Amino acid sequence: MNKFKVNILALGVVGLLGMSSCSESFLDVNSMTNSNTNNFYKTEADAWRALIGCYNGWRQTSTAPGIGFYVASTVMGDECYGGTGNSDARNYQVIDRFDQSESPADLQMYAQDWKMYYQGVYRCNELITREDQIKWKDKDSNRGLYMGECHALRALLYFDMVRLWGNIPLFLEPVNENRSQADPAEVYAAIFEDLKYAIANIPGDANLEKSQFGRITKYAAEAILARAYLYYTGYYGQEPGFTNESGETTGVVTKAEALAAVEDVIASGNYELLDSYKDFWPASSLVANTTSAGWNEAASTYAGDANSEVVLSMNFTPMASYATEGSADGNRWQVMMGMRSPLSVVPYYCGWGACTVIPSFINSIYDAADPRRTAGVIDIAGEGIGSDANFKPSYNDWREYTGYTVKKYSPIAFYQLENGALVIKNANMSTGAGDMQINNCQPYNIIRYADVLLMAAELGSPQAATYMHRIRSRAGLSDIPVNKENIMAERARELAFEGIRYWDLLRQGVEVMADAVVASAGSVQNGGSPAQVSYSRNKIIATKGLSQIPNDQIILSNGVLKQNPGWAD
Repeated sequence: MNKFKVNILALGVVGLLGMSSCSESFLDVNSMTNSNTNNFYKTEADAWRALIGCYNGWRQTSTAPGIGFYVASTVMGDECYGGTGNSDARNYQVIDRFDQSESPADLQMYAQDWKMYYQGVYRCNELITREDQIKWKDKDSNRGLYMGECHALRALLYFDMVRLWGNIPLFLEPVNENRSQADPAEVYAAIFEDLKYAIANIPGDANLEKSQFGRITKYAAEAILARAYLYYTGYYGQEPGFTNESGETTGVVTKAEALAAVEDVIASGNYELLDSYKDFWPASSLVANTTSAGWNEAASTYAGDANSEVVLSMNFTPMASYATEGSADGNRWQVMMGMRSPLSVVPYYCGWGACTVIPSFINSIYDAADPRRTAGVIDIAGEGIGSDANFKPSYNDWREYTGYTVKKYSPIAFYQLENGALVIKNANMSTGAGDMQINNCQPYNIIRYADVLLMAAELGSPQAATYMHRIRSRAGLSDIPVNKENIMAERARELAFEGIRYWDLLRQGVEVMADAVVASAGSVQNGGSPAQVSYSRNKIIATKGLSQIPNDQIILSNGVLKQNPGWAD
């Protein structure tokens, strides 16, 4: 990695910035095959190209064929079982149960994820360390904007990694060396320093246009800072800050600063809740089980990718092929969310059946009148899907089938007339055609404005009751007392299946998380036969909620890296 090939960084992200999730490329990047660390990083244009590479490095953590942070986050909590095919390997069950014995040979589940995250970090480190050698324009320089975005991207990458694995090496410079795992407090200090840099340097009016959808704003950095503060103080039980061997303390963030950050997002006036909750997600905005017209603009109330409630989303475009990094990247997690089916059941497209929704979870958190349940969950029997001839083969090949699956991130389908016949196509793809595994491109929402309001309430805003009222009134529900218990319960309802619930549980304590997961045990169908999902509370607690470090990384490090507790046997 000493020869920094900018073509790898830049060309794979064309179309990431500035277009909707399934749009064609807008950014025409010239070939930079001959660029490397010796002749690059000279001009502001070079910095822009390198920044695009950093965005692509972040995005590739979800486009490469790994487990994926968002899928893992949905499986590990009490919302969903692992699911997938009845004859598939049991790696999703390992993740769901926190139990290596579910599949003893699966020691490499996160191998691709680990690799992609550190490649993304390397790209950010290259640009950050080259900042002073770039000749920035004297007038109207984008230095603060570009470098602020780069620091925020590095923070996002490390925030995912340190939550997932806990004990990770920390690199703040572009080096390739065998480095031991850092104190998590030091990693979080780096995250908070990067986010504070981004907040201070990204102009308040930058990247807000729909044409810049997918880029990080000052307000996105503020929201991530508050989320990281709540997680760190909850999970580790202490305030952020790391003192090094020289006695210097970095990464200090107070509760007041975290609250001020989200209050600034709210006060900016740049965001507002959509009138209808379901309009935030393509599949949720459809009329279920359409049998003729399928998905189209007239049949959908979808607010669009870059709507008023989006604070930060990871954007995707259809991927050219498995073999190339190409000029576009489809998400690789969405096919896992699709219903296990060889054929589509309009308006839902097929997939690999991960993340089967746990009935006890939705039955316990939603009132009967709460529209967030139907917006978030596909009720297979209730929507008439179970009797569809296209669905029946999938039922016999679905592990941990519960009758429910995630709607928010389900691929969707429509009928298209071809040669006089109606053919089902995947509407998540720009042309309605392509490979189901690599061409889905619905954005993954990282921060919604609703989350910002709930974080502000949790952090003690004087307007907490007003913020809670906005969330509940949109769902047609009456106000409830504003306290920690009710705020956490509202977060479960509002943010279900968005990769947030597990971390909300874990930051309340490993025992709280373990109790919730154990309580979600229940009956399922494996290939059409009755089965039972059960958990070991002791095994879950032994892992401290952390995930398996890829075994090849431990081997390659000659034992410098140590496996997380609970995963070594």
